[in-house]
Amino acid sequence: MEYHNPVLLKETVDGLNINPDGIYVDVTFGGGGHSKEILKRLGDKGRLFAFDQDQDALENVIDDSRFVLINENFRFIKRFLRFHGVRQVDGILADFGVSSHQFDVAERGFSTRFEANLDMRMNQQNNLSAFHVVNKYDEEQLKQVFLQYGELRAAPAMARLIVESREVEPIVTSEQLKKVLSRFLPPRHENKVLAQIYQAIRIEVNQEIEALKEFLLQTPEILKEHGRLSFISYHSLEDRLVKRFIRNGLFEGEPERDMYGNFEVPLKKVGGLIVPSKAEINANSRARSAKLRIAEKI
Repeated sequence: MEYHNPVLLKETVDGLNINPDGIYVDVTFGGGGHSKEILKRLGDKGRLFAFDQDQDALENVIDDSRFVLINENFRFIKRFLRFHGVRQVDGILADFGVSSHQFDVAERGFSTRFEANLDMRMNQQNNLSAFHVVNKYDEEQLKQVFLQYGELRAAPAMARLIVESREVEPIVTSEQLKKVLSRFLPPRHENKVLAQIYQAIRIEVNQEIEALKEFLLQTPEILKEHGRLSFISYHSLEDRLVKRFIRNGLFEGEPERDMYGNFEVPLKKVGGLIVPSKAEINANSRARSAKLRIAEKI
């Protein structure tokens, strides 16, 4: 089975403007596709560090003296780079979201296609799972998860129904969850709504938005001058955060201006938004929603 087919492979690595002697970080290692392409462009003195919190990714470790794989969440990038004696790097690549492998292994519980226990943990050592969110969160917490991360208008009613149903028996599997929420799954839109429900629970389980914000805030300090960021997002919540941070170094509001109306930001965007070609989408349907943004430290 293909572990992960890297999306926008050439465009993303091109965006880093590789210095053969530079230090780079791939914070979403997965199957190693992007990392292998970076290593091809590095010389003998170049170095590549990769992060992945999923134990399964360790099976794809690359046998190369220039490469180090760190089995941690990228929200800890600064801490673990410093552990390896690195304070600044020439570029950081990220391919956010769930890997093809995680979707395709039924027991991980990420996909709506399979009957599986509610799990959805990217780091299987974590205590918080989809089962906990569905069965232990109170009605208000569930409503907020569905509203914020799934952008579901029926969130209040969904949360209420889950709480009522689990009082009868725990909701253990994906099929049980679908059955409980079946009134919100009209045949024509079932897959779309299910995807929104799963996305909301998955983001909460893995604290994806909090991790992304923590990670982004560290990048200006870690990047050398003229260092590059090359980031792929798959849903609007991620992409909005990345876009706003590149534009003004904040997630909300506007930066403070001086008396002349000017403001300083740590990054500048490089080029425009890049999306996959029709050919790539035909070859890899999961590329369909990918958005690549590139930035450079000023």
